[in-house]
Amino acid sequence: MDLGLIKNFTSAGAIAKYRIVATDATSGVVKQATTATDKIIGCTGVAGVDAADKRIDVCMDDIRAIEYGGDVEFGDLLTSDAQGRAVVAAPAAGANVRIVGTAMEDGALGVIGKVHVIPSSLQG
Repeated sequence: MDLGLIKNFTSAGAIAKYRIVATDATSGVVKQATTATDKIIGCTGVAGVDAADKRIDVCMDDIRAIEYGGDVEFGDLLTSDAQGRAVVAAPAAGANVRIVGTAMEDGALGVIGKVHVIPSSLQG
């Protein structure tokens, strides 16, 4: 079985399962993403953490489960909403956003959908 690239980090605070993860100000520490401009590196899997200074696995590639924060269509580029859920990346002209990857299926708010995790950035 190939589990893909999963790396373990220390949490800066609570991080829910199936949410987008970003770097924190401290090297080697991660947080639940809260904006489209956070430095997104991947997503959580079936487990989250309830507080800071806990260890958490971050999925950094492959096809992964993620919670959608709104209507998503197969092929959409996804970024984070304020709760770390995946939403369609739609930057204004000249603005930059970070993306977690590409939606692999349609979904709506609260659906655990699939994302092809390829962290990068997008300019409007």
